[in-house]
Amino acid sequence: MEESDRAGEKRIAILGSGKGSNARAILEAEHCGKLGARIALILSDRPGVGILEVAGEYGVPARVVNPGTSRGGVLSDEALAEILRMVREAEIDLIACAGFMRILRDPLLSAFPGRILNVHPSLLPKYPGLKAVARALEAGEKETGCTVHLVDAGVDTGRILSQKRVPIRGGDTVESLTARIHEAEHQAYVEVIAGW
Repeated sequence: MEESDRAGEKRIAILGSGKGSNARAILEAEHCGKLGARIALILSDRPGVGILEVAGEYGVPARVVNPGTSRGGVLSDEALAEILRMVREAEIDLIACAGFMRILRDPLLSAFPGRILNVHPSLLPKYPGLKAVARALEAGEKETGCTVHLVDAGVDTGRILSQKRVPIRGGDTVESLTARIHEAEHQAYVEVIAGW
């Protein structure tokens, strides 16, 4: 795994589309000295979302990238070029997707081979893609969990780095189960990044 040239300091960009709970957990770990890296940039494809507020709370530069008009969660060529420009300017070593609801592809993937992470709310390879928690409940699973994995050209198909199991309780709803999965995600993601 590649080390930064800046006296061992690893610089991380977080990409997110929503509330920013994973970003907050990562930033809190950095604040407490448990991460061994610096969050240097936060990017979102949506203005006015919680992750941008989280960035402001921790004094991290944040930018919004227009995702373009591509369908199916695919970023436009222009959006990918803009993300690549910004992460290069910020001297980013590692990209962490945290609830980023867009599909990454080249040239970003080839510019950061093996250095883009994602966290997904299932025990991959089960339930990749959208609505993973609801699908696990509908299938009558006894447990689910979360997976931290490398991002590749597929959807949630990259090499698995860490998994945490979360039991499904009787009476669980998508909301109650999602809340417990988020707790597991926060722990797993911080562990993986700290060990990078």
